[in-house]
This record gives sequence, structure tokens and C-alpha cells, in this order.
Amino acid sequence: MLIEKLQIKRVDDDTFRAEPGGSPNWGRLFGGQVVAQALLAAYNTVDARPCHSLHCYFVRPGSPTQPMEFLVSRVRDGGSFTTRHVAVRQEAKEILTLSASFHVPENGFFHQVEMPAVPGPDSSEHEPLAEGFAFADAIEMLQLEPRPSHLATAMPANKRVWLRVPGCAGASLREQQLALAFASDLDVLETAMRPHGVFWWTKGLQAASLDHAVWFHRPFDLSEWHLFVQESPVAYGARGFVKAAVFARNGQLVASVAQEGLLRWKRSQ
Repeated sequence: MLIEKLQIKRVDDDTFRAEPGGSPNWGRLFGGQVVAQALLAAYNTVDARPCHSLHCYFVRPGSPTQPMEFLVSRVRDGGSFTTRHVAVRQEAKEILTLSASFHVPENGFFHQVEMPAVPGPDSSEHEPLAEGFAFADAIEMLQLEPRPSHLATAMPANKRVWLRVPGCAGASLREQQLALAFASDLDVLETAMRPHGVFWWTKGLQAASLDHAVWFHRPFDLSEWHLFVQESPVAYGARGFVKAAVFARNGQLVASVAQEGLLRWKRSQ
């Protein structure tokens, strides 16, 4: 189960540790794994308040063979909101920084955009997405607009993907959010690559996540299919920006995601 593989160990009140858990064959840690575990470290210092947003920077590539240390700073405990900062380190060097805010559940105004009309996940029109990342066997993804991996074909800078994590059935809200934090980094930057006909493995391309944000709007169950509607409105200055809306199958907008990533030809080119 994905959640079990994301667990961390407490060292003291505000310090946690995770043993190496990535795939050495992939060469570096999957960013979503670090984000999810950093969120868990923050959660371990908060009482009974769900996270409503997280913002993080990928500072250095993480090694899949080295343990991680999570240092939590208790920034503020307010009447309605709690703020935490987490520094993730390997060999005394920061690989990720995360700020997360937690909010006491309360009633308020409501509106949302409508979920686009798309074929359901049971349709034969979709193509399964296979990735070589750690824990990939725990996640199912279906692309509505796949592109041939062997062709440098330019496509519009948007896509829609059905995604679920079957092992999340019956999980707590905290665990559901950890799974979504993990999954929200899956193949997001590829949306910004589409207009340029390049892939992660295109020779000479240098691509990496730079920062990442998730807003959790309402409770959800990621063991059920969710639609990730992704769009890259701009790429400029060797950076590509992508935003995504995450809809439950009943049309509820449950989360929003934003990411900026490095997209450039290597200096030697």
C-alpha cells in the first residue's frame, strides 16, 4: 500500500527520518514522494486540523539510496489556522522545503467550476500510463489524450488523466492527502512539453520540477477515480508552468495543483 511505504520515524518532537525508499534504477528520488513525506512530518506536529494547502521548492535532486531527515518548524498555532515549515535534508544538505497550512473545518461560501464532460474511466478510449517511478504499482492512470512516445509530435498544452490509488480505500483524510500529494507530481511537467514535441528522455533536454503547490478544497477518496485536468498556459525563460484541477467522479472539485519546472536544452547544446 502506498501510504505504508510513505511512513516516517520520529526522532524527537520535531525531527523525523525516512530510510531510503526510492528506486535506484531511476537515478533520483521521485519528487512526489518527498512532498508527501514532508507533509506527513508536518502533520505529526499538528492536532486535529486538516491541511488546506502546501507549497514547496525542490532545492536539490534527492538520492534514492540515502535516508532523509525532516526538520519541522512550528511557525504558528492560531485560533483557526496552523502553519508549519519543513526542511528535508540528505547528508546535511536541503533537498526540499515545504510550508503547509492547516485549517479548522468550518462552513462558508461555496462555488466551483464545472467538471468537463469526458468519457468515464471505464471507456475503451483511454490508454494506461506506465511510469518508472517508485511505488508505481500502487497507482492507476488513464490518459484521455495520449501521445506516441516514439514520435516527436507537437500537441496542445493540455491533457486529462483519470487517476486512482486503490489502496486508499478506508484511509483517513490525512492519508488521502498524502496519496494525492504524491500523485499530484506524476507527469505534470509533461503537459508543458507537449507543444514542443519533447519527452523526459529526449536527448539533450534538461527537465526538473522547481516548485509545487497543492490546495485541498474538500475531503475525497482517492481509491475512486479522479479526473486531473491539466493545462500549461505559459513556458518562458527555460521554465514551464502547469496548473491542474482535480475532480471527483461526481463532479466535485476536490483539489488544485500548480507546478513550475525547468525546461531547457543542456548547456553543452
